[in-house]
Amino acid sequence: MEFIVEKIGMSRTMDVPSVGVTLLKVLNTKVCEVNKDGKSVVSYTKGKKINKAIRGKQKKYNLSKEFNRFASLFVANEEAGDIDVKPLEESKTLKTTFTTKGRGFTGVVKRWNFAGGRASHGHRMGKRTGSIGNAEWPGRVMPGKKMPGQHGNTTSSVKSNIISFDKTTNILVLKGSVSGPNGAIGKIKVSK
Repeated sequence: MEFIVEKIGMSRTMDVPSVGVTLLKVLNTKVCEVNKDGKSVVSYTKGKKINKAIRGKQKKYNLSKEFNRFASLFVANEEAGDIDVKPLEESKTLKTTFTTKGRGFTGVVKRWNFAGGRASHGHRMGKRTGSIGNAEWPGRVMPGKKMPGQHGNTTSSVKSNIISFDKTTNILVLKGSVSGPNGAIGKIKVSK
């Protein structure tokens, strides 16, 4: 079973020793259409974006204006309506999928943890890459060389253990960290 969640932030437990936890809120999701193969069309709220295509789907599934995003998920529901969160109460392990924080175009020191050069008098090395070639053979830069470039803004999936789930507030507490900034929208999948 899959759910759309929002990352609230991180905290820690009050036990000894304390454990770092991530707080996720299961978004209010409506199941619009249940297909035979198990994948269902669901709708949730994100921002204020609206256009003709969204209005058409809202009219088709008889949804209110705040439900402006649509996705395909495997759900426990057998008919349209509010999403069934019962699988979260019984599960112990989840697979979370979020987009990591984007850091733009970065150099090798930040992107790959290279050491960089000396900062003493007479050196221009600083945080530069340094030489990337090799000797006479093969006489080219090998594919996959660690170079400057786009850092972050990729999809990351992590398996996490559930510490608790509050059915009234739909807040899920997971052990450890999850990628992405606070307020990021992601997907969770029940694995056990």
